[in-house]
Amino acid sequence: MLPVVIILFKKNYLAMIRNMAKGENHVFQNFFITIDGAERDALNGGSLACGTVVSSVLYLQNSTLEFLKKPRWIQFTHANIPAVEKDMKDSGWYQIDDVREGAIITWEARKGTEIPVYGDMHLHMGFYLGNDRAVSNGSNSTLMPEEHHYTYDGTRKILRIWWHSLLD
Repeated sequence: MLPVVIILFKKNYLAMIRNMAKGENHVFQNFFITIDGAERDALNGGSLACGTVVSSVLYLQNSTLEFLKKPRWIQFTHANIPAVEKDMKDSGWYQIDDVREGAIITWEARKGTEIPVYGDMHLHMGFYLGNDRAVSNGSNSTLMPEEHHYTYDGTRKILRIWWHSLLD
C-alpha cells in the first residue's frame, strides 16, 4: 500500500518567505529591459526589487496549487507594485484590515530612484510573518530580502494588507 502524502501548502509558503531572509540572496537584484531603445536594469541592482520578490514567491506557489487543483495565486512575475497588486486582485487576493501571518503588505510610497513613467516615489511590498515581523526586499540597505519590524518601527505607514482565502 502506498503512503498517504499531504502537501502542507500554507506551511511551505510560510517557510519560503521566512527562509528567503536568512542569508545573502542575490537572485532578485537585476532584470534587464530596454526603454525606447536604451538598456536599463529595471530592479536597479535590487533597490527596486520588492514587487519582483513578492510576485516571484507567489508565482512559485502555482505549481503546488495546480497539483492541488486550486486556482493560481498570480499569473506572472512583475517588476512594479501596481502590476503585482492588479494581478493579485485578479487572482483572488483581497484587502483585509489587520495583519495575519502570510499576508502581503503594501507600504506607503517614499522618494527613491527616478524611474521612467513611475517617477521617484515608490511603494514598497513584503510579507507579514507574525509577531510584528515582516520580510521584504531591503531596497535601501542590503538590496536583498531581509526581516524587519512590520511598520519599520512606526516609520512607514501600511496602505494595504492583502489576503487569500487559501491561507485560512
